[in-house]
Amino acid sequence: MTQVFVSHPQNKLAHYFGDKATAALQAIAEVRFNPGDSDLPTLELAALAHGSDVIIAYRQTPGEAALFAALPQLQAFVRCAIDIRNIDVPSASQHGVLVTQASAGFIASVAEWTIGVMVDLGRHISASVALYHAGQPVTPVMGRELRGTTLGVIGYGQISRYLCDLALAFGMRVLVHDPYTPTDRPQLQPVDFATLLQSSDFVVCLAAATEATENLMDAQAFAAMQRSAYFINASRGNLVDEAALLQALDAGVIAGCALDVGRAPDQMPSPRLAAHPRVIATPHIGGLTPPAIEHQALETVAQVSELLRGRLPVGAVNAPYARRWQQALRTPS
Repeated sequence: MTQVFVSHPQNKLAHYFGDKATAALQAIAEVRFNPGDSDLPTLELAALAHGSDVIIAYRQTPGEAALFAALPQLQAFVRCAIDIRNIDVPSASQHGVLVTQASAGFIASVAEWTIGVMVDLGRHISASVALYHAGQPVTPVMGRELRGTTLGVIGYGQISRYLCDLALAFGMRVLVHDPYTPTDRPQLQPVDFATLLQSSDFVVCLAAATEATENLMDAQAFAAMQRSAYFINASRGNLVDEAALLQALDAGVIAGCALDVGRAPDQMPSPRLAAHPRVIATPHIGGLTPPAIEHQALETVAQVSELLRGRLPVGAVNAPYARRWQQALRTPS
């Protein structure tokens, strides 16, 4: 029977893989799990996954050259997430290991989180709650409706499209900056980066993390924003110069921000920013809802099922180099 190793730490398994996916996987393969609550370094993962045909990899599990070399039976490294930046795909290809990734099942979830923090920031909800919890006097502060304000969206991918629909329903004016993807919608206004920063009440970062977008939001970008504007990052911490953001918050260059991601481990917001009084921070929960998690977990199970049926799954990253899987198909069981 096909051997599958699931690398999710035990304390992350229920939230990021779930009982439904576990049962579906155990119905088609012999499954072993990461026995501990920690992310597995490469050598420990190689030892635990010895003899496995497939690894289903948690988002923090690196796919390094040493792993593919140490596991000659491994046919596929199946990422239970969309982000494969910590997988050495060229090395996997060199060793004949197929790499797959899940699709974005968290579109609605992340977009709704973004709307939530926009309301929170505009109405000073978290700030008031913190004062009440501390037993301190609370002075009412004038809030801001979403209706009639301007949303600036950086990047026009699937989440952005969904978010733009929500923003339009709230009566917001929507600006979009994406040099690679046209909006093709009359309700949205495509603009250059500088215009978006200067004109938006809420600047939402949803661009992909690439070399070109590293530290996209730097001191110059924050200085270009309105002093009354809020910055929201629901993409990746790599897009933000955190020292520049901290300085902008301290100096009142921007009114505040909301962060679901950052440069801390597991893509969490950095503690020094999360503790700032002008910041709403959440521990990378934008996509942490049952429909979002089940989408990706069940998709990885479906990818394994397709491989067992001799079919290349949707989400294959390096299909032409999947020599080990192809050899297994030709070898009588």
